[in-house]
Amino acid sequence: MPVWGLWKMISFTSMRKERILRCWGIILPVALLIYIMLCRFLPGCARGYADYVYPNVSFVLSAVSSVIPVSWEEIMAVVVVSLMIFIPVMARRRGEGWLVIFRRLTLLVLWIVIWFYMAWGLNYFRPSLYARCNLRPVEYEEEVFMKFLDVYTEGLNASFTHDTGIEKEEVETIVKRNYAGLSSCYGLARPQPWQHIKHFGFTPLYSSVGVLGAMGPFFAEAQVNEDVLPEQYPFTMAHEFAHLLGVGSEAEANYFAFLVCMQSDSDAMRYSGYFSLLPYVAVSARKLLSDDRFQEWGKTVRPEIWQDYEVKQEYWSEKYSPLLGGMQDFAYNLFLKGNRVSEGKKNYGRVVELLIAASYNREKGEFEDWGREVSVALPPECGPAGRCGAAESRRVLSGGHRAD
Repeated sequence: MPVWGLWKMISFTSMRKERILRCWGIILPVALLIYIMLCRFLPGCARGYADYVYPNVSFVLSAVSSVIPVSWEEIMAVVVVSLMIFIPVMARRRGEGWLVIFRRLTLLVLWIVIWFYMAWGLNYFRPSLYARCNLRPVEYEEEVFMKFLDVYTEGLNASFTHDTGIEKEEVETIVKRNYAGLSSCYGLARPQPWQHIKHFGFTPLYSSVGVLGAMGPFFAEAQVNEDVLPEQYPFTMAHEFAHLLGVGSEAEANYFAFLVCMQSDSDAMRYSGYFSLLPYVAVSARKLLSDDRFQEWGKTVRPEIWQDYEVKQEYWSEKYSPLLGGMQDFAYNLFLKGNRVSEGKKNYGRVVELLIAASYNREKGEFEDWGREVSVALPPECGPAGRCGAAESRRVLSGGHRAD
């Protein structure tokens, strides 16, 4: 074959490959965006993602990110910010127009958004725990709420311990074991051996905005602030692990964190579970009770617990920056509301409603021996052994120890 003919064939092949790549460069992001929108508006599609896609995605991403112990999320944040500066600067040096720069930056942001949702963010749109477990929200009744306060306060007082020191590795082992023991009907991914808690590289910054932990969605990393107090650490770790296993709702993450802490034989972990719910319970009591009844309830909580609470408040207030914290609160509130968490940050406190719905027996008018067996009826379609058989139709959610 003549050299000229060979060159023309190579050029044609190269042009064809370039056209194919350009087509895929349009088709792929459009297809992914359509899938994201379907999950946003179709609960069945979002449930399919949470049950089948996310477990595999997190399996791969967490395996990759486990290679180094530092937070890949923070590295990515630094790289993205650098690119947002570098791309315009280099483009202007080459004499390129602002329209070209805008197109490139838009494409970068678009792929970051797609990555976020495909890697974890679609869990925000999955059906709630109410739908997954056939729970009916309990309408507010003062009598029911007072019963809840009684059983919670009794458990809180009984769980108090001065010895809150527990090795972080031990906490992680217990958290992962207890999550692995939960029924698959809850729709959580299974914890993997290589999935370990990571700590922030910019700890002072996170402490200044009051962030105790965070889920790293881009590389499936659960992260906890090293400044977290010993009595907060187990609950915070369990909360972030809930996100890692596919929980988008903050209320549900709090719920599962409480559940996991209650199933531990460790006094420190059980106290962490009860103590970490205290702010949400207190806020609910303050809103729902009269001043006199609220004050009466406060007196039923052990003074040592209120002392721990005051120490915690003072500890974090010293680290908190009102300016940075206010900016973070505003941004995160908008972020949650933009992902169909209509209450924004107030969603954290909905854990109280979830606990009441999961544990209150309407027929008996009581909380089913909160300290031993608080149970919830799981959906019958969970199936036989390996899913939710008859023996698992009532699960212990909080209170007594689970046999491991």
